Amino acid sequence: MQYSRSVARLIEELARLPGIGPKTAQRLAFYLVTAPREVAQSLSQAILEAREKLVFCEVCANIADESPCGICRDQNRTRDLVCVVEQPRDILAIEKAHGYRGLYHVLNGSLSPMQGVGPEDLNIDRLVARVQEGTVREVIVATNATVEGEATALYLARLLRPLNVRVTRLAFGLPVGSDLEYADGRTLARAIEGRREV
Repeated sequence: MQYSRSVARLIEELARLPGIGPKTAQRLAFYLVTAPREVAQSLSQAILEAREKLVFCEVCANIADESPCGICRDQNRTRDLVCVVEQPRDILAIEKAHGYRGLYHVLNGSLSPMQGVGPEDLNIDRLVARVQEGTVREVIVATNATVEGEATALYLARLLRPLNVRVTRLAFGLPVGSDLEYADGRTLARAIEGRREV
């Protein structure tokens, strides 16, 4: 089907967003062009405002309204514990669990030689500097359970251990409430590797 140039461009731009395929982009585009004008204006203003006003925290590289971010400024957090994540959105996932009260450090990616991403492309130097300041006692590496995430975790462990800091990795395994028969082999293997005494 042929669309007007404007609708085709809108569909194309929406399809560039992560997790948005062509059909979803088409659905969103038609919603936006048929919704009241205020809906599109409000959305475009929110996008522009976020792009113009948000900053990266000078301490942890989280996205925030001001720097340092609210987490880094919070004196009630455990200041000698730093959780390293790949992206700012990972902080939100950990915070939703309400089980961690330390600080964070965002790498803004993971090591991926195939895509040309090396240590110099990530926010690793600042992490090393934070550890060298002597206030960090433990670094929890919470990178994704992917080949790139594992490579990043191993690299960080080798880099940080000589600095007299404890380096730990998030445990991976079975989700709470799941049945063994539905778990994939990799998840089961991780659960067995990460087992602990009862």
